[in-house]
Amino acid sequence: MELKLSTIGKSDSPEERFYAAVKWFISSLNGSFSSRVPKGEWEKKPFNPILGEQFICSWEDGTHIVCEQVSHHPPVSGFFIENKDAGIIINGHDGQKTRFSGTQMLVDQVGYCTLKLTQRDETYLFTLPSLSVNGIWYAAPYVELYGTSYIQSSSGFYASIEYTTKGWISGELHHFKAKVTHEELLPKPTVIEGQWTGKSTLTKNDASAEPFLDLSTMEKPTPKVADIESQGELESRRIWHKVAEALKAGDYMTASTEKSAIENEQRALRKERAEKNETWNPKYFINKTGEAIFGDLREKILEKSDSKFVDTMGAETGWLYKDFTTLASSSK
Repeated sequence: MELKLSTIGKSDSPEERFYAAVKWFISSLNGSFSSRVPKGEWEKKPFNPILGEQFICSWEDGTHIVCEQVSHHPPVSGFFIENKDAGIIINGHDGQKTRFSGTQMLVDQVGYCTLKLTQRDETYLFTLPSLSVNGIWYAAPYVELYGTSYIQSSSGFYASIEYTTKGWISGELHHFKAKVTHEELLPKPTVIEGQWTGKSTLTKNDASAEPFLDLSTMEKPTPKVADIESQGELESRRIWHKVAEALKAGDYMTASTEKSAIENEQRALRKERAEKNETWNPKYFINKTGEAIFGDLREKILEKSDSKFVDTMGAETGWLYKDFTTLASSSK
């Protein structure tokens, strides 16, 4: 099974399109925080993105993505995804606020994601769950989700998704429970429940649960990324190439030296900008007010969620992609 972004808008039913959007969102959580870690291994400390760092790639179904580090303090990444043939545009940003609690590192994801189906004139707003990094003190870190995220569609469908984990006595790892509502079309909430890393079911109108999503059978599509030599100076794999190669070879001295060279160069650039009183601006993204991005979808989530998500939404401003014209050629 392969869940493609390009299939979200295919159904003529707004309800089925909403469920397809939920499937995509859940699968993206799995891809971001679980399936990317090889089986039998643990989370590793990532590189610290430099200001303006970019990642650009594409997939065989015609989907393109561009990401850029639009802020370093605090760290914020802007992202834009488009599939022109399918009429899908995704825009958003993701920042982090971290703190320690006991043996866990807790991370609030400050940001959002909007998904536009241009052929349906339909828009979705997604908020992001919080993370906990467990297992740090015994050198076996893994990510768990907690809290609640929300999805609001311009067609009126709404979902609240609660994330829980295994307790001392009961429960399971990576558990989620979503309640889908619509004031006119759903007399009772539809419940979607299971693991965001595995299987989940859908229960509608008190009927028997039916299969919803099985991520264990899903094929992971391979992104197409330009060769290192063809990448721009600020693209991730080019920036960190020497560090990554040294780590693969077990040459930690060289890796540390190359990493320090990158960091020292960034400090020098910051100092130079400060001396010249220059303001740095992203290449691909521009900052806009929240109203221009969310329309009335944010207010609808605020109303239905009793304002629970406002602290992690980052809704005062947002990062919008400037222009898609250079993306396709850059990722070939």
